[in-house]
Amino acid sequence: MEESPFRILVVDDEELVLDSVVMAMERLHYQVDAAPDVKTAMSHLEDNTYHLVISDIRLPEDKYGGMAILRKVKENSPETDVLMMTGFGTIENAVEAIRMGAFDYIEKGSGLLIPTLELRVEKVIENQERRREFSHLQEQNRDLRSELDTRYGFQSIIGRSRKTTELFDQLRLVAGSKATVFIQGASGTGKELVARALHYNSPRRDKPFIKINCAAMPEGLIESELFGHEKGAFTGAIKTTKGKFELADGGTLLLDEISEMNSLLQAKLLRVLQEREFEKIGDNRTIHIDVRIIATTNRDIQEYIRDGKFREDLFFRLNVIPIILAPLSDKREDIPLLVEYFIGKFAQEHNREIDGISEAAMNHLQNQEWPGNVRELENSVERSIVLCEERTLQLKHFSPDSAPAGVQSSTIGFSERSAEVISIAEMEKRMILRALEQFDNNRTRAAEALGISIRTLRNKLREYREAGMDIP
Repeated sequence: MEESPFRILVVDDEELVLDSVVMAMERLHYQVDAAPDVKTAMSHLEDNTYHLVISDIRLPEDKYGGMAILRKVKENSPETDVLMMTGFGTIENAVEAIRMGAFDYIEKGSGLLIPTLELRVEKVIENQERRREFSHLQEQNRDLRSELDTRYGFQSIIGRSRKTTELFDQLRLVAGSKATVFIQGASGTGKELVARALHYNSPRRDKPFIKINCAAMPEGLIESELFGHEKGAFTGAIKTTKGKFELADGGTLLLDEISEMNSLLQAKLLRVLQEREFEKIGDNRTIHIDVRIIATTNRDIQEYIRDGKFREDLFFRLNVIPIILAPLSDKREDIPLLVEYFIGKFAQEHNREIDGISEAAMNHLQNQEWPGNVRELENSVERSIVLCEERTLQLKHFSPDSAPAGVQSSTIGFSERSAEVISIAEMEKRMILRALEQFDNNRTRAAEALGISIRTLRNKLREYREAGMDIP
């Protein structure tokens, strides 16, 4: 059997006891050093690191020399455990040793010193393994917290424009509260990023952050997704399921694109926001929750209210803290910092050695309108890095015509050089059909690239079918 890496120092002035303990520990394949006195023990402690020290309390140089060894160990190596051996009349000192940090004590005169010692050593090893596991978990948690801080802390919102600075100030004020937040902004402005930053900088940061996209869920399923259901509540309900509200209890629930929610669900949501309680589908028991609500929309919510598509009373419940995200075209000073961040991110992700970007290319990026906002800029930088064969991004890398043979451009739109004049509706239709073709009729990816909701895309396609078009 291999020798264990577990190292033990045994200290006792009685030769018979010292030899017996050393032999017992070596029989269990531990690495063992022996010391008959305090001086030798101190020398070993100076030169070596031990997992465990087993020491008698009474030693010849000092009536309570074992206590000096205990102090030395705890001062210089707190992770090392100490087992004290005590004879008759020194129990009080053994109890004092426990107070000073000894793992345990063993009575020498019982006749069961070796068996008892073997059991205690096993406990020491188990305890140290648990400490190591706990320390590893703490380290993992610190790493995870650092990653969350990097990805979702306020520093993840990049910019130096006045509007971005004002957003930072607002988020710092709002993050620590329980107030409901309504984030409004065009697609690609970073609404979800802001929502996550609010959660991970709040007292709820260690609780769940749950997101539901109200536009992507079929109308027949979204109520079950929000509130959960009991087994047998409807066809296909084969088991009891928790909804997003219950899963988010104690944390934050993000209702993404809430303006796409139907009027019936809006009424039910209003009650949850007012009462902080709900019932699962198929169950009349009331569930009480503690959830912070953050809602987002890319619509003109006032127009939706005027058109009867969104309840005004729900709007007032959601709009306790309104956050309006400006389009990228209104904060062009942020573009250089964003570009620098995206270059670093995607150069590493795609294993490309990119030093920076040319002045001409940066000027080009700063002069674009960016209807898709930060997301469109991000996609543009990523594409340029994938296509770049140089160390510096050039203007040509941001042109849709720069893709090498066999590589299809991911840019959706038309060249400014085109002389054809068409209506906005026709241009919209062409862009939608081109996006569907580019993404092999994957509606979710096409909608994301176009910066619209999946529901809007479905409605547009229905319009085209009704107009007699052959739509897949």
